[in-house]
Amino acid sequence: MKDENLKIYRQPKFVQPRLVMGFSGWMDGGDISTGTIRYLRDALGAEAFAHIEPESFYIYNFPGSMEISALFRPHTRVRDGLIEAYEPATNTFYCSEKNGLVLFSGKEPNLAWRQYADRIFSLANRFDVRRIYFIGSVAGLTPHTREPRFSCSMSDDKLKAQLKQPAIKFSNYEGPAGIITYLTHRASDEDVEMLSLVAEIPAYVQGYNPRCIESATRLIASLLGLKIPLDDLRRAGDDFERRLSEIVQQQPELAEKVSELEADYDNQVFDTEMGDLKEWLEQKGIRLD
Repeated sequence: MKDENLKIYRQPKFVQPRLVMGFSGWMDGGDISTGTIRYLRDALGAEAFAHIEPESFYIYNFPGSMEISALFRPHTRVRDGLIEAYEPATNTFYCSEKNGLVLFSGKEPNLAWRQYADRIFSLANRFDVRRIYFIGSVAGLTPHTREPRFSCSMSDDKLKAQLKQPAIKFSNYEGPAGIITYLTHRASDEDVEMLSLVAEIPAYVQGYNPRCIESATRLIASLLGLKIPLDDLRRAGDDFERRLSEIVQQQPELAEKVSELEADYDNQVFDTEMGDLKEWLEQKGIRLD
């Protein structure tokens, strides 16, 4: 397998490490995917040791409005005529040797999924990674006052026995696939186990969501047997929930919808189609990504 796009600049010493992945893009609502990896990286003092070169995997000049183009083009910052930053897509591997852990934070590729996956599985093979976890999110019917529920898909049915957490249910889905689906589908052929854990987060909440990041980080830490401090993230989440509740109460229509969501959640009603809520959100101009 050729590794011309995979650059490894350190050789960590592991004994069968686990790999946890997060991607910006489709399943990163609330920054759950990238935010969880970032928190784990900082909490564990994980250091970068490899990356995937981006040039072969992204469309930069996608035509369309500024809003659409911003999803594809590199980000830049210009101050007083001087270019201070130019930020192309990054795909970086971090290591925490003492915890037997590799963390990966990347951007979902637009092109050449097979070759992109080759680089991930090549690194996994080189360092004897035998299990990969993905953490992500989708917009759904979870009220902001409740814990997000997680759906799980996996590369091998035997992994179900290891997932006893009540917050996890097994996914039932048919529709467009992402890079994670491709990686999970291919994992068995690469002699690797893979689990995808996707949080259902409040559809009416936009932007960074520390409450759900804390839940995702706690779940991953539990599955990996990691002991990491979560107090600061919990405080940020509690403050976020309090401020959001104050805003919701100022909008009677939304407050009524949230009350309905809370009742359905508490009665374990699962309606992933979102029904009336989806229509109401679209009428209010609230995006569901």
